[in-house]
Amino acid sequence: MISSYDVGSLPLRVGESIIRDGARRSQTLLSVVGAPDEAVKVFEEEVVTAFADKLKAGIDVPNYPQFRDMNDMYFELIRGIEKTERGYIAIGTPAARSGSTIPEVDVIKRNASRIRDLTGVDKVRVKTCVTGPYTLASFFPAKTPGLFEDLGHALAEIVSRSIFDTKNGELALLCIDDPMIGFLNDPLLDYGSEGRDSLRRAWDEICHAATSRGVETSMHLHDTSDDLFWEVEHLTMVESHVDDPLYTLESTKRRLEETDKRLKASITITLFDTLIERRLRMDGATGEVPEKIGEVWTGIRNGSVDPFIFMDEPALLAERLAKVVERFGPERVPYAGPECGFGGWPNYDLAMECLRRVSNTVRTFNKNNP
Repeated sequence: MISSYDVGSLPLRVGESIIRDGARRSQTLLSVVGAPDEAVKVFEEEVVTAFADKLKAGIDVPNYPQFRDMNDMYFELIRGIEKTERGYIAIGTPAARSGSTIPEVDVIKRNASRIRDLTGVDKVRVKTCVTGPYTLASFFPAKTPGLFEDLGHALAEIVSRSIFDTKNGELALLCIDDPMIGFLNDPLLDYGSEGRDSLRRAWDEICHAATSRGVETSMHLHDTSDDLFWEVEHLTMVESHVDDPLYTLESTKRRLEETDKRLKASITITLFDTLIERRLRMDGATGEVPEKIGEVWTGIRNGSVDPFIFMDEPALLAERLAKVVERFGPERVPYAGPECGFGGWPNYDLAMECLRRVSNTVRTFNKNNP
């Protein structure tokens, strides 16, 4: 039986600044002991209703709705660092701020009973993505092996404090989101190097913080050319984008068996420029495609172009899911979902329609393959 989950981000329905301010203030003592201010109320309502909408769309284990920048939201939870014009610098040993947890997860935990009432689910199951140590380290002028491990330790503490399991809900799945790895040749990650070992240990510490509490783990990558992820002991699942070789290489099947890991099947493209380009080429577009993509976006914004026409059709989602399961076996593909987040999509309703298509595809597959 395959379950569905999403990556996290959604198009904003309110101003970004009020979400950012509300998240920050939601963890202050004043919001706990007194009446929360307007920003906190807006932040909490957006998180609760968007999470409920994901459940109503049929997603089994939704990620907390990510309306904030995936890097900034974790830098804010780490002390011993300072932002400069050249990026972040360490002014001590980077570490988790005292008592820091993920605000969005806290909101879902506090409102799990309400979310159950809104959606009718028996128990709210939450997926939580954390930005990985390699990606966070990339915002420092100079990455070091020690920085990977310091950031990994900080993230592991934040994850550990955010995990919950109550009558109404639980944090069921943790995903490390490390999209920066694999795109550039980084000497720090050369085989046999100290940096490579340090990153592996950092990833494993984060994963162990979850698995030691009965939480499944996954890693979201945009490029799997660097195969270090296979060596992470407490990582149970891997995912990448629809067209990543991970899903077609024969070596993937062998490594899954050797490491006893599993795959999340990515079954729909979420980079909207890619969806637009594909439609343009299907319609015979030639020449300056990037310019034509810009024209489409102009049309979407002024209402003359319907963005729904660019989405992957349900039949294509079903075909992709069937191929991944056939190639690797149902025991190695416990989850399916979109390849990435929806932060760059034209609007919120379009993102929800994509999630409905994903969940319907998974539901139909399960029905036809009992």
